[in-house]
Amino acid sequence: MKTMPPLLSSLFSHNSRKKEAATSTSSSIFMAEETNDKRSLNFHGFLDRLDGWDDLLQPKSTAIPDATSEKDLGNEYFKQKKFSEAIDCYSRSIALSPTAVAFANRAMAYLKIKRFEEAETDCTEALNLDDRYVKAYSRRATARKELGKLKEAMEDAESAVSIEPNTQELRKQYDDVKALYLKEMMPNKSSATKKSLIPEVHKSSKKAPENAKTTSATGTDARAHESPLISIQESKFAKDASKKSTQADSSRKNGMKQSVEDLASRAVSQFSANNNKSISAPKSAYEFEVSWRALSDDHGRQAQLLKLISPDSLPQIFKNALSAALLVDIVKCTSTFFREETELAISILDNLAKVPRFDMISMCLPPFDRSEVRRIWDEVFCAEGVGMHHVESLTRLGWKYLRE
Repeated sequence: MKTMPPLLSSLFSHNSRKKEAATSTSSSIFMAEETNDKRSLNFHGFLDRLDGWDDLLQPKSTAIPDATSEKDLGNEYFKQKKFSEAIDCYSRSIALSPTAVAFANRAMAYLKIKRFEEAETDCTEALNLDDRYVKAYSRRATARKELGKLKEAMEDAESAVSIEPNTQELRKQYDDVKALYLKEMMPNKSSATKKSLIPEVHKSSKKAPENAKTTSATGTDARAHESPLISIQESKFAKDASKKSTQADSSRKNGMKQSVEDLASRAVSQFSANNNKSISAPKSAYEFEVSWRALSDDHGRQAQLLKLISPDSLPQIFKNALSAALLVDIVKCTSTFFREETELAISILDNLAKVPRFDMISMCLPPFDRSEVRRIWDEVFCAEGVGMHHVESLTRLGWKYLRE
């Protein structure tokens, strides 16, 4: 066997070592890559096992209730006729943020379970927040009717109708409550009339038997011994006595009639005096409108009521509750004392024009009301004799009240 030359042998061995080194390197790289792949897989598996631990480690978040969500939940309970649960929800809503709607809704739930006093109180709270909220007036009227407060119930129903005059349900409620109130008042009036008449009747009934007894006792014995002349004289005397008795009865009847009229007159005077004492400055549009309507037949006392209010407080009292009818009524009332108290009248007209809804109301006045205000302005506020220092103010106010 021939031996390989030394040069070739060294070259061959060098190539062999190079191949082995390359093979070894590729093996190492492959093993390293395989190890890295395994480590990557193990790491991802570890992450997979940790997935979902955040929910376990961190506390579960709960939705914070608010006033609206509690009110809506109460409405759902109310639809299901679960009134106690609805009341609890409305109470939480009110505790978070009191609103007229929440109070009125809770009042309705109280009505369903016949807790009328609580319903009345909630409606009052609702009206303190929004004195034009019709449902609060209507529900308080229902509560007060059940509590026997028929006069107050009628006033609430009337207020609801004044705000929404075209709602038939409100009109029916007002008619029903008014009928109950008038029915309750009728027995009181009749009993008062009977009491005033009873004393007179008793007096006449007591005297009649005594007179009859006296006549029968004396007349029987006297007639047995009377002469014809005495009989004639007695007959004449009897006629005179009968005539006097008739006159006495007539005067007694007239006296009774007069006493009844006096009693009625005194009752009217006393009623007027009590009403004069009861007039107080209203603190809200609701109080003003109720008092104003109660005095609708007495323009003098309406003027008295209007004068009790500080003019600069009118915008705060009426807020968004001024109606076109009420505006025209106040203008008419102001015209009745304009000449005597011109400064006060102008101050009332000026501050009334500062009520938030005034501009819209004055622009939307019905034609008849607008012509009535214009007539008052021409005949009273701009009549001859008005001081020149007031003309500028009245002209400026005229543009506001008579805008078209």
